[in-house]
Amino acid sequence: MTHKRLASTLIDLSHTIDPSISVYPGTPAPGIEQIASVKADGYAEWKLTLTTHMGTHIDAPAHMVVGGKTLDQYAPESFVGDALVIDCRAPGPHISLDWLKPWELQIDVVDFALLYTGWSAKWSTADYLTGYPVLTKDAAQWLANKSLKGIGMDTISPDPLEAHHYPIHHILFKQELLIIENLTNLEVLAGQVFQLVCLPLKVDRSDAAPARAIAILPR
Repeated sequence: MTHKRLASTLIDLSHTIDPSISVYPGTPAPGIEQIASVKADGYAEWKLTLTTHMGTHIDAPAHMVVGGKTLDQYAPESFVGDALVIDCRAPGPHISLDWLKPWELQIDVVDFALLYTGWSAKWSTADYLTGYPVLTKDAAQWLANKSLKGIGMDTISPDPLEAHHYPIHHILFKQELLIIENLTNLEVLAGQVFQLVCLPLKVDRSDAAPARAIAILPR
């Protein structure tokens, strides 16, 4: 069988899920257990035990807002659109509005703003969970006021671990923006605009779900 060559280049922006991955403190690690094999049973099957916030995933407002929109209530086109990767490798713990404003013309014409901090290089290590850059409140509000579908980042959260009430999440959720966490490979896309496809598992009444994020670039 021959296959037609794609007229575009695909870049995987998702981490592979395995038991050693980074998880938010207090979240159980994923379970991956083989329950049937081709040799013994004539077919293979694996049992997966995952939380909705496992690996590369999308948060919906229902994650933190009472009565908030659940992920399955978003139309499929909510997870597809033009994206811009913003280089946010700032010297310090915060991504301020000063780092975002130079990108305003590009942000105004895309659907997703993806924040590249370089933190995915620490994935599956203890360092991934400490000291990662986060948005300031004014930077988050500025993004929330744009006509975006979502914000993504190569860190575990837009809020620091020690945050109370998760103010950055709430600022973004107030506008029903999607939050994509734990992206990877953003370094090869810094400063570029491309088509993002980030499809979550369709789970009933879900506050979040693991997703496969793909960048599509013309050859």
